[in-house]
Amino acid sequence: MLVNTDEKIVDFIASKKQVTAKQIVEYLEISKQATFRHLAKLLAEGRIVKIGKPPKVIYRISEAELPTEVVVHIDADIQDSIEKEYLYTSPTGEMKEGWRGFVAWCEKTNQPVSKTACEYVSTLKKYDVYKKNGFIVGTEKFKKTFPTVFLNEIFYVDFYSIERFGKTKLGQLLLYAKQSQNKQLIKRLVQTIQSKVTWLIQHYNIDGVGFIPPTVKREVQLMNELRTQLHLKQRLVSLTKITGDIAVPQKTLSKLEDRIENARKTIIVTEQAHFQNILLIDDAVGSGATLNETAAQIRGKNICEQKIIGLSLTGSFKGFDVISEV
Repeated sequence: MLVNTDEKIVDFIASKKQVTAKQIVEYLEISKQATFRHLAKLLAEGRIVKIGKPPKVIYRISEAELPTEVVVHIDADIQDSIEKEYLYTSPTGEMKEGWRGFVAWCEKTNQPVSKTACEYVSTLKKYDVYKKNGFIVGTEKFKKTFPTVFLNEIFYVDFYSIERFGKTKLGQLLLYAKQSQNKQLIKRLVQTIQSKVTWLIQHYNIDGVGFIPPTVKREVQLMNELRTQLHLKQRLVSLTKITGDIAVPQKTLSKLEDRIENARKTIIVTEQAHFQNILLIDDAVGSGATLNETAAQIRGKNICEQKIIGLSLTGSFKGFDVISEV
């Protein structure tokens, strides 16, 4: 009986629990190139997953197939909302999106799928009141946090996390893209925010864009990748991050006054040109000190004639939350 090569690979991985590409090549006794073609197909179909980066990569069976007993009858609108909004990242780093991911999370946490799904969508709707034109408006939060707000408006693409259900889909993409320096995840972030950035640029007639520079040195810098992949035609506003003997990231500071001091003394606006309207982009807003102090410097240098708009990929819900992970 002729056995399909894909099935042979799946059966082999299932029998060994986890294997390397080298082991699969040796088992199949075919070329490395042919093996990787089959692996790519199985990965695309979601039948297997891979963990790690070359040269240390292992393959294992995906948990994609859901048991029939967890299939539930639920309102189509609720399931559609979850399909769009939900992302579950397993402890081993496997990302499961939408309904499939939600069911996996419910199973992992021993929660009833149908009831929990209704509660999740109800929670999402509670946060929808903070959204306008597809953005979360954070301007009032800033006004309650700082005595003087130097931004005309501040928007988030989404909250970083919500009650009970933890990090949002965008929050997870941001966290794991930044921490793992994964360019594929960064690409997904860009695809998620591209239309938002374009809308703000058009709506506010933006002619200058500034990207908040990072504190921690990484081989792949998230903000640099965003700047490159967004392909914006507007002029860049030159911003520089300076540090003392020790680089102190904002996320390590728990007091608002310390965050303000950190931002004021380490973010330097080196730009000399003049702009009509500036868009400042940051990855996550906890206190908002970095965006506000950067805007304060821009105002002090008189290089912006009209509005400064802030955009953060994610933001905290309460007045001053410490987003310590990113």
